Amino acid sequence: MALRAAAGGAVDHEAVASRARDLGVMGWVRPTGEVHAEGSPDAVEALIAFLGCDDAGERAKVEGHEQFGIRGVPAGVFVVQEHQATAHHYDLRLEVDGVMRSWAVPKGPSLDPAVKRLAVQVEDHSLGYNDFEGTLGGGGVIVWDRGTYEQGGRVAWPEALERGHAVFVLHGEKLRGGFALQRTRPAAKPQWLLIKRKDDEARPGTDIAAERPESVASGRTLAELLG
Repeated sequence: MALRAAAGGAVDHEAVASRARDLGVMGWVRPTGEVHAEGSPDAVEALIAFLGCDDAGERAKVEGHEQFGIRGVPAGVFVVQEHQATAHHYDLRLEVDGVMRSWAVPKGPSLDPAVKRLAVQVEDHSLGYNDFEGTLGGGGVIVWDRGTYEQGGRVAWPEALERGHAVFVLHGEKLRGGFALQRTRPAAKPQWLLIKRKDDEARPGTDIAAERPESVASGRTLAELLG
């Protein structure tokens, strides 16, 4: 069973999330009071009652959550820069504690939940590098996508990254919806998998990197930049 409901105003989302976990309910809550709850009917109804809604909520599609998380809490900015260096790759950067935590993704991000992209963690970058676009050494860089993101999951950031499993929601011009980073091999440059979560923004069978090669800053492709 799954229900969507909303309180009349802002709620204590931490308290709602804690109650949901006690009840064994999966889903999410936003600070605005919107809740998606799925689980046994009694547990879901108990959470909706705890929320103090004026009605019993509306039936919703089961999304298959593995945990109950908090959504809608802004975490900062993100950028994906396509980079032709010794090897062609895409750099995914997420703002965490004032720096851009960075991963090199050789094949680029995907909106297909069935596709698991290798993501090699590299050195942090400054926020000032986010807007860089141009030639660099014998190669070049374009701003392939950018926007803001929300941290998700039960474990707070940056602890989630240190544990090796981080869930987040992107609000970009090309990349939108939930994603996860899962560390598979700790090393000097740890290896991770970048995975699109199954949600309304998922696009099975597509290749967004090939379909949308242009920069969101200049409209140029990397090939056009390099001439």
